[in-house]
Amino acid sequence: MKVGTVKEIKNQEYRVGLTPDNVKAYVNDGHEVYVEKNAGMGSGFRDEDYIAAGAAILDTAEEVWKTVDMMVKVKEPLEEEYKYFKEGLILYTYLHLAADKPQTDALLEDKISGVAYETLVERDGSLPLLIPMSQIAGRLSIQEGAKYLEKRFGGEGVLLSGVPGTSKAKVVILGAGTVGENACRIAVGMGADVTIIDINLKRLEYLDHIYGSRIQTLISTDQNIENSVRDADLVVGSVLIPGKAAPKLFKKKYLKEMRPGAVFVDVAVDQGGCGETTHVTTHDDPIFIEDGIVHYCVGNMPGAVPRTSTIALTNATLRYGLEIARYGLEEACHRNNVIYSAINTYQGHLTCKNVVDSFEGYEYKDIRELIG
Repeated sequence: MKVGTVKEIKNQEYRVGLTPDNVKAYVNDGHEVYVEKNAGMGSGFRDEDYIAAGAAILDTAEEVWKTVDMMVKVKEPLEEEYKYFKEGLILYTYLHLAADKPQTDALLEDKISGVAYETLVERDGSLPLLIPMSQIAGRLSIQEGAKYLEKRFGGEGVLLSGVPGTSKAKVVILGAGTVGENACRIAVGMGADVTIIDINLKRLEYLDHIYGSRIQTLISTDQNIENSVRDADLVVGSVLIPGKAAPKLFKKKYLKEMRPGAVFVDVAVDQGGCGETTHVTTHDDPIFIEDGIVHYCVGNMPGAVPRTSTIALTNATLRYGLEIARYGLEEACHRNNVIYSAINTYQGHLTCKNVVDSFEGYEYKDIRELIG
């Protein structure tokens, strides 16, 4: 198979879909690999590194898109990339379709096989292609939140850890999944007063066992959320339903009850966000202030640390990518039925039920029936 990757064009996105080590793995497996010139520079990978691994370097993204059978990316294609779509192309990347109707329509119109990292579910129920970025985003959420609590950014001027004789900052984390757990780890490590809220009692029991009296765990109800965020200095939204738009747990009415200068970091923004006041921001312009509350809603948070993020992500994606390239998408599904769960679009059909449920006027098709 002809496999390729291009330079990401999303604002301040420096990750890349394939590392030189990945290229070598594909080449050793008998595939041809094409890489856009300078695609890996943002993550510290030179063209010479790709060439040494066996890749062919092409001058433009258009050339790569036209050449390959499978495109391996990091972020969803932007509108200016839709013109490169061609029927039967396998697009292997984060798609986040539930928050992006235009992309959904474009993938369906051009009959792209959209294989989404974020919806691949392993047999144990885990999300192996989402976990590494969730780990990074969770840890970054506290790092960024601490920064934007500084007065010069519009924050209330609070140090997360406090110092002797002052109060610790209050951190509230909505969601105890991978993002929430990693946010909790960093917040506790920085000495904050941490509350974590979730609907899953087993997750809360697990975190309570790990952190004990250093955190407060609460079951998720509207009242518990409202009471907790009212006194919070930093709120982290980390709620995920794979492939589906995030529920709006952080209500607009809460803002007026909170202290001016408190910070809300919405890690769920790729799936539409879990805040009613959320809208996507960029690394160039990461925050906005509404009703006195600083909102950080960057849609590609791990892009801020591209070297770490690229290596962590491709460590996870390579295995499944090699299976798809080796056998073709259909046969790869027959050999490893986990891959079915990652297919969001196929031959003009929408095959992810949670995406269908996010929009009106779409029909769901069972991918197992389409592929057999």
